[in-house]
Amino acid sequence: MSYLDSSEVADEEETFYLQCRAAFLSVFRSSLTNISSKKELCRVLQLAGRNPSQATLDKYWNPGTTHMNFDDFCEILKREWKTENDLMGIFKKLDTNGNGYITHSQVEKLLTTAGDKMTHEEVKAIFSLSDINRDDKFNYAEFCRQLVSTAEKCQMASLEKLQSDAKLKRQNFGSHPDSPPKASVTSESSPPQPLETTWSDPEITLRKDSRPSSRPSSARSRRSSLSHSVTATSSISKQWYRSCVRGSFFLEEDGTISSLQYQLHLPQTSNVTLSIQPMSLDQRADKSSPWMNVDTALFVMLAGDTEEDSTLLCFTSTKDKEKYIWRGQLKAGMYYLLPFSSGCRLKKMNRKNISSRSVELVYKTDTGRLDLTRDFREALSEIFYMIDLDGNGLLSLEEYNFLELMISGEECKMGTWAICKDNFDMRENQLTKQGFMELTLMEATDGDTDDLWTLVETMGYNRMLELVEACPFQIDILCESTQPSVQPLRLDSGSKILNQALQKSITLEGAVKQLKGQDNVLIYTYRGEHRVSSLIVNKSNQKVTVRINNKHNSNCCSSRGLNVFAIEVPARTKMVCQHVLPINEKQDWSYSCVETLLSSK
Repeated sequence: MSYLDSSEVADEEETFYLQCRAAFLSVFRSSLTNISSKKELCRVLQLAGRNPSQATLDKYWNPGTTHMNFDDFCEILKREWKTENDLMGIFKKLDTNGNGYITHSQVEKLLTTAGDKMTHEEVKAIFSLSDINRDDKFNYAEFCRQLVSTAEKCQMASLEKLQSDAKLKRQNFGSHPDSPPKASVTSESSPPQPLETTWSDPEITLRKDSRPSSRPSSARSRRSSLSHSVTATSSISKQWYRSCVRGSFFLEEDGTISSLQYQLHLPQTSNVTLSIQPMSLDQRADKSSPWMNVDTALFVMLAGDTEEDSTLLCFTSTKDKEKYIWRGQLKAGMYYLLPFSSGCRLKKMNRKNISSRSVELVYKTDTGRLDLTRDFREALSEIFYMIDLDGNGLLSLEEYNFLELMISGEECKMGTWAICKDNFDMRENQLTKQGFMELTLMEATDGDTDDLWTLVETMGYNRMLELVEACPFQIDILCESTQPSVQPLRLDSGSKILNQALQKSITLEGAVKQLKGQDNVLIYTYRGEHRVSSLIVNKSNQKVTVRINNKHNSNCCSSRGLNVFAIEVPARTKMVCQHVLPINEKQDWSYSCVETLLSSK
């Protein structure tokens, strides 16, 4: 009798679960995704080196089965392991002569009349593989070897894919999500795909069924600091409710990015899908939309008594085309939704590349009256679309005031709004697009074109009326069984609460190292699938200057716009160093930044 020590058993378990994971991630984009059909179950079993019969599939996927998770899949693999000796034993019972062969007629009768009945064509295909000598004898030993060899090749292909794909390797048995399956979230009545989460409210408990997990303790313990607060659910709901809101990122003069921030209210605990994406403008059918490749993200904070007391819960870390997504469960309550863009792709243009040309905004008609040019009307239509935050085709006083605050820093008062109602086209005490055009024309008639250019440039347009320093976006909230409400709060540039959320996300999700030569200076690096962000934490009592060298990066662009730069971090503070994105997302990219200490004083 031989005995295995605990380390050998652990190694075997690790190998088994690595094989499970490799097969699972060859079909799905995350180990949190559920198997949703018998066909998918068959596929992942085949890639794990099994060859399931219809009876085997029916045994595990009965009429009442709606989904299986990764743990279920692992359990099936444990039960359905078939070795070459197992298969040989079955055939040897039919080999009454013990010479290693069975007649074709014996095999054909067995395969076409018993169990999962095969067609005659399928049986002939098996014979063509196993009857090497074409002598009407079935070489079952050769057949078993080929069957096991094919299974092993499937296993190896899955493992090689896992080992070569850095994105898949970063996943830790479902504790860290990757991109979910593609799903439409535009319909209120159709639920999204099984939910996946980054991290959630620490008070929310992990919802699983009562049976013990089939994962090894070493796998369950990975990233335990986050996984204890994750809620991974996959229940199918009868009805989903949708709310959406618009907004824009704007480049300020100093290069910082400002945007509206929002407040989300959930009447009850709910499964939630949050997404943010750049928004196309319908008026631009024949024009380019360079902002559509701008990266976006949405940070979610649980509102506290004060903003400083707010707690970061999650952020949109998965991506489907231009859309960044988070799926999980949120408790009833009030939340802050904080839009974010790294500044890697939305940045100030080099003044050398700025054209000195300028289009006309107004012109005089044949009767001598002033009117808006066609180009300006198109730009105004886009501006109207951008500030129509609820998308109802009308501007409320609150929506119009966001524009006024950006332009002049002052709000339009109720009395002035009442005058607008008497002079411009309005509906339900809200300004129509035609009324917005009339209001702008009145301002052009009573003022000068400088005021019009202030409006245009504040909204991110250049003098050719191209939108180059703004990125319109849309936020979608999908909730199960409860109607969410979302309201814009304020327009913020360099928001303290957003910076707090960003720093917290990097320290929680990032790897940490000490800066060489300075034990009290730490570098945190968050490496997401689509973005890298780094944070410098200076715990010393002295200001430090750190040199950042990006020259070893490949296919990368930095939010700093430089390959090499220095950053000063005051004593006892932390500071976001940079964000890095791939230049070309279709090509491989690698981040190999080198940080060195320049001075400490």
